[in-house]
Order: sequence, then C-alpha cells, then structure tokens
Amino acid sequence: MNKESDILKWFNGEISTETIKERYPNEDFSSLEKSQFYAKQFEVPQIDAQKALEDFKKRPLGKDSTKVIPLNFKLFIRIAAILVVMLGVGYALFFNNTTTYSTAIAQTEVLNLPDDSEVILNAKSQLQFDKKDWKKNRNLDLDGEAFFKVTKGKKFTVHTDVGTIQVLGTQFNVKERDNYFEVQCYEGSVQVAYKDKKTILTPGKTFRVVKGEQIVVKDFNSENPAWLVQESSFDNVPLWQVIDELEIQYNMVISAESVNTSSLYSGSFTHNDKNIALQSVTIPLKLSYKIEGNKVEFYNYESQ
Repeated sequence: MNKESDILKWFNGEISTETIKERYPNEDFSSLEKSQFYAKQFEVPQIDAQKALEDFKKRPLGKDSTKVIPLNFKLFIRIAAILVVMLGVGYALFFNNTTTYSTAIAQTEVLNLPDDSEVILNAKSQLQFDKKDWKKNRNLDLDGEAFFKVTKGKKFTVHTDVGTIQVLGTQFNVKERDNYFEVQCYEGSVQVAYKDKKTILTPGKTFRVVKGEQIVVKDFNSENPAWLVQESSFDNVPLWQVIDELEIQYNMVISAESVNTSSLYSGSFTHNDKNIALQSVTIPLKLSYKIEGNKVEFYNYESQ
C-alpha cells in the first residue's frame, strides 16, 4: 500500500475520507482536508477536445493566422489557484522534513532524537532539526532551555541566536532567553562558539553571557540542572533574569519598577508553589510583593 498514492487518490475523490483515515490512523489530515475543500471550489469547465481540434483546423491562414486568441483569464486564474494548492500539499508531503518540538509555560518534555540522544526541554522552549539529514549532520536549533544527553557519534551541534555549542558525546544544559545565554557542562567536553571566540568547557564549568556583554566562565558543583527536579537555581544572576524565569514557570506578569532589577541573586525557587517561590526570591533581597490575579508587583520594604 503506497501512502502517497492513496493520498492523491483521496484528494481526487477516488477514496473517501473515512477510508483514508482508517488506513492511516496516525496521520493528521486536517491541513490536507482544508486544501481539498478549497480545491473543490474551483470548477474547471469540461472541454470537447474533438470539437476544439475541428475549430482549429477551420481557422483561416494568411495575415489573420497570427491573430492572438483571447485568453480566458477567469479560467486561467482558477487553474493556477488549483496548481498552487497542489504544489503546497506536495511540498508538505515530500519536502518538509523539519521536526519541531515545543513546550508551553510550566511544561517540560522528554524527547528521544533519531540517534537515541535524549533531550529534556524546559518550559516555553522550542527545538527543531532536519530528520532526513540527521545521519549526516546532527544539527539542532534551540530557542529556550534544554538538557542534552548525547550519544557518541558524529559532531552534534546546537544552534541558538546567541551562540553555537558543539560536542561529540556528553551531557550539557543550554539556556537561551532574552539577553541571557548560559551553557553548563556536566560530562565530557563542550565547545561554545560566541562571536569570534571558542571556549572549551569541561565538567563543572559554566559559560554565561548577559546582555551580550558580560562573559563568565565559572565553576558549579551540581550533578544535574535544578529544573529537572522542579526547581530553578541561580548563582549571582541579575534579578531581571530570575523574574523572567518566574513568569515562565508560573504564567504570571511581574512588575518591579521601584526595584533594582540589576541586583544579583543566588538561590533557587520551587516550581510547585507560587507563594513559596516568590518568598524564596524576595526575602533574600529584602523585597516584598503583592499578588492580584496573575499580576505580581515587587517593591522594597520601605515602599509599604
């Protein structure tokens, strides 16, 4: 049974929608159903080929033989529209090999890549790669945060908007948020390419860029990222970055207009209790907060 052939037969009305869904229960036909619906709106007139040939033969030759035959633009537009729809469907079926995974606020997901490497995707993150080209090039695009356990093999590269990470077989964490980029190596070695400089990280080393300027390579002693056990951990990180992470994990909006958000914070907060998380951040910095729905305001004690 040829799936592509069956889909084309279904698109042409030779196979019913119920039949195609029974044959391929795991396929998502929603997009194709829309394309099929719009294609059916265009009625192409039936042409009597024999009569058209006879009419052509009766045309006079000579100076009038070069006369341009008027083009039926409405018919042309309808046919062109159908071709565009069919080309779009064909591209989606045969040429789009990009695999995409994404997580929502407060959601994590465990993924297995084609080479059995494992990725754990943190909240509000997206990972993409070309499945067809995977055996030749283990390349991924990351927007957000993810922990990687990479099997040995060909070069494994993670691309972000800020920097590129290359490994052969290791465990590492990549965090790429607005104005914040951090790579932590837990096993093996990691090469971080940032601008024109390449830095090698060994286990227990962190590479960090804040607002595109500050570059820090420092030690850490944890065995795994804290967020894997439902916590967010920070070591001398600006408060604005901690606030961003609170918003991602709890789907809330935090205002801190009267607070110095550049002050550094070291500590952690849980992902399981909003009030405890807010207290874990504000108390060490001698701040307070008030909640109204999903909105939270940070302020200094003196502002009460």
